[in-house]
Amino acid sequence: MLKVKFVKMTGAGNDFIVIDNRVNQSLSLNVENIKNLCDRKYGIGADGLITISDSDKYDFTMQYFNSDGSTGSLCGNGARCAIKYVMDSERIKGLNIEFLSNDAEYSGSVIPVGQYRLNLNSPVDLKLDEEIEAFSYKIKYDFINTGSPHVVIDIDSLMNIKMSDEINFSDLNDFPVYKLGKEIRHNKNFYPQGANVNFLKFRDDKIFIRTYERGVEDETLACGTGSVAAAIIGSINHKISPPVQLVTRGGEKLIVDFKIDNDKYNDVSLTGPAVTVFSGEITINNFD
Repeated sequence: MLKVKFVKMTGAGNDFIVIDNRVNQSLSLNVENIKNLCDRKYGIGADGLITISDSDKYDFTMQYFNSDGSTGSLCGNGARCAIKYVMDSERIKGLNIEFLSNDAEYSGSVIPVGQYRLNLNSPVDLKLDEEIEAFSYKIKYDFINTGSPHVVIDIDSLMNIKMSDEINFSDLNDFPVYKLGKEIRHNKNFYPQGANVNFLKFRDDKIFIRTYERGVEDETLACGTGSVAAAIIGSINHKISPPVQLVTRGGEKLIVDFKIDNDKYNDVSLTGPAVTVFSGEITINNFD
């Protein structure tokens, strides 16, 4: 019988199970363990799971897993939660952090009044004004990889398309994020890894965003790397100057900042809230 201590955290409504390997020594989780721990009916419940480990070279290392047990890319809100966790657990004394996430180097910092900033690497694979077919309709989208691959769709571009009742909408609030997001996420254009799908509404220099996340296979209340993708696309297509404010599905606000130099996006950062919800202990053999 193995008892695992954990902390439940949320970054703008994007929620995570955080497991500290210093506290839970010799712990090894498999895919089924992760899926069951993240299950909202039979487990703790979360969009993803994060493990925190000590490091000789960095302030810490984190490994991120989606709720389906998959891994391999950056989780922006999860990284901000990890920054808060290592601060709270007194691993470091300063306000600036360098860490490794899924084998890539990142840095971050603590901002006053409960805000945490993640500094991201420069985005890659920018593709503008692409077209994809979903539910027999031609849909325009942009694509960018901000540590995770993201499709970005301005819902105003869909207003003139007469769609079927199952994907009909009047605004972002009633947009069929799950139906359309799932269809696009699995499109052959994005094989083999698939893509996250973000739906945007631009209003008064703010971006309202809803995201279907791969690995969670559902809409989440916020997506950090998706918000970064939306902000950069918004600066290109709508001339929104950084820092860019995004309003998430959960109503929380995220701030994305960056510098533009010869069409390259550098010094990219994501700032927003990170909160510890509760801590607990669970018996892992319940999920064998």
